[in-house]
Amino acid sequence: MIPRPAAIVLAAGLSRRMAPRNKLLLPDAHGTPMIARTVDSVLSSRARPVLVVTGHQGAEIKAALGDRPVTIVPAPDYESGLSASLRAGISALPPDAGAALICLGDMPLVSASDIDTLLDAYDEAEGRLIVVPLHGAKRGNPVLWDRRFFVAMAGMTGDQGARKLIELNLEYVAEIELTSEGVVRDFDGPEAVLF
Repeated sequence: MIPRPAAIVLAAGLSRRMAPRNKLLLPDAHGTPMIARTVDSVLSSRARPVLVVTGHQGAEIKAALGDRPVTIVPAPDYESGLSASLRAGISALPPDAGAALICLGDMPLVSASDIDTLLDAYDEAEGRLIVVPLHGAKRGNPVLWDRRFFVAMAGMTGDQGARKLIELNLEYVAEIELTSEGVVRDFDGPEAVLF
């Protein structure tokens, strides 16, 4: 039986391009903060458990998530960059997690269906250990990682994600074409107010 992957939602960033506002706390037309909408999609998928890594305005992010069934994971060194959030999330995974889906908090248009399609593509026995969504020819997020990459991810430093690991392990990569543009659509600038 293929182990059910966990999900890590990275929500610790400084939101520098939107300062002084935190884009993850911006409400959509229904009043739902971006981070809550992102987490709701993950919770509607089969990924379990769901961990949310916090840092900048961590108390506000936690409050925005209310009583959603997630585990909050503080990243005390979040100001050192994206890798700090990644390290915190990886270190908080349960020991029996066979894989982890790394989700970005500013991608609220990724659907539960998108996520489950990525989970379905993961297959350790067939060597599909890194599952990357595509929209058109563009790689997107979230990306699913088999546990054999956790040590390398936990050793990353600086303001970088795990993209370099993809290039170093192409033989294990399964690229999955998705029709939804949500997997390539993040909100890094003023357009976040329109999401």
